[in-house]
Amino acid sequence: MPRGRLEWRIAELIQVKDETPTARTLLFDVPGWPGHLAGQHVDVRLTADDGYSTQRSYSLSAPDRVELTVQKVADGEVSPYLTEVLETGDKLELRGPVGGWFVWRPTGKAPVTLIAGGSGIVPLMAMIRARREAGGATPFKLIYSARAPDERYYAPELRRPEPGVDVTYLYTRAVPEGWTRPPGRITVADVNSGAWPAEFEPDCFVCGPTGFVEAVADMLVALGHDPRRIKTERFGPTGG
Repeated sequence: MPRGRLEWRIAELIQVKDETPTARTLLFDVPGWPGHLAGQHVDVRLTADDGYSTQRSYSLSAPDRVELTVQKVADGEVSPYLTEVLETGDKLELRGPVGGWFVWRPTGKAPVTLIAGGSGIVPLMAMIRARREAGGATPFKLIYSARAPDERYYAPELRRPEPGVDVTYLYTRAVPEGWTRPPGRITVADVNSGAWPAEFEPDCFVCGPTGFVEAVADMLVALGHDPRRIKTERFGPTGG
């Protein structure tokens, strides 16, 4: 993959898909895009007519295309525009790909545990898709914690059975009818039952809000996982 100074590129929105009532997936055409790895992100810059400019970082949700899934932050500067105003044919500026540590390559041999909190599923979904597109046999386990069933991203895709990919859902606010686990935050028991055991020496990727990520990383270490195999990416209030 080309290295060097990252430049801003013009990106044209070519497709939109609603993921939840407050989140959209945006597919862009970016001439000259150098390619990226599953887990990387981009910077998005918006510039107003008066010259005021602001930017935010968003994870790429697929390994083979410039696709972002954006959650609206009610009082944000960027996410409301991306989720409610931007239309196909509109253009903005992107810079990337950014990041080289929180990535998964299809050449990896170790089993993989993915643990997502809310919109933290986005870069982890890119990893699942990268595995599929490479025809890989690396076994994956995903633990996905969402507030309620209607706030899950990529629900139809994750519902489809995929050999070697095991998905566990957790809900913190509301659960589907007949769900046996009551709503609540992720626990050591959830991680112990939904993740690969430490003796399998899995690569672990954890993404979500800061508190979620720190708690899960501590749980993995307490369960005997090698801290060097635990990669985390967190997000917090940034103004959206």
